Amino acid sequence: QVQLVESGGGLVQPGGSLRLSCVASGFSFSRNVMSWYRQAPGKERELVASISNNGGSTNYARSVKGRFTISRANSGNTVYLQMNSLKPEDTAVYYCYAPALTSWGQGTQVTVSP
Repeated sequence: QVQLVESGGGLVQPGGSLRLSCVASGFSFSRNVMSWYRQAPGKERELVASISNNGGSTNYARSVKGRFTISRANSGNTVYLQMNSLKPEDTAVYYCYAPALTSWGQGTQVTVSP
């Protein structure tokens, strides 16, 4: 079955960095667009970034553009989200998502606080 397992979340100070990872299994990873979403308390889940199957095309939410970078390693069935210059408003649970399969990971908590 399809599995998406995120890791790398944690507590970081404003201005700091984190790198999230999502390891996929149970489907043809290299053929699928992958995305990262986030959901803050009391807010709707929102798209953060997406990457094409071969990594050649990416897109970002306006709020993270220039600070976050999505990438992937098809050889390891892994998608990454490098987050720099983190702000308190980036605090959320971050989810890995395979749009074509409508499959979600369990999420990883990112907290940005002094």
